[in-house]
Amino acid sequence: MQIVLLEDVKTLGKKGQVVKVNDGYARNFILPKHLGEEATPANLAKLAAQKKKEEKIAADNLAAAQALALDLAGKTVKITVKAGEGGRIFGSVTGKEIADAVSEQFGLELDKKKIVLAEPLKALGAHEITVKLHKDVAAQLQVVLTDK
Repeated sequence: MQIVLLEDVKTLGKKGQVVKVNDGYARNFILPKHLGEEATPANLAKLAAQKKKEEKIAADNLAAAQALALDLAGKTVKITVKAGEGGRIFGSVTGKEIADAVSEQFGLELDKKKIVLAEPLKALGAHEITVKLHKDVAAQLQVVLTDK
């Protein structure tokens, strides 16, 4: 029997795959637990439409990430912090503070989780950071820390 999987099944396959299983396995396990449905022409058409919709959403997300990367390119974010002797700041600058500064200075919304800091920013001066906007799109952002 051909089955369209509605969820990932560990030994069988991933969601959206069409797999061939024994009739008893399908009737007694897959169908009652709503892990899959029979691969009828209507269900296959529904699966194709759903995949097409997911691809369009993924393409839109990629285009939005690329547009945001172009907006961020060449921008410098200035953050004023309190520092002690030798240019060492008290505490460190986090991704949340950088995201807030970008929002305030440029009006661009960034998720703090997308800001990649190799190490905490603890010294005054210019720092180059990476913003991971999408799995295929990353942007470089210049952060300048100055003393109050």
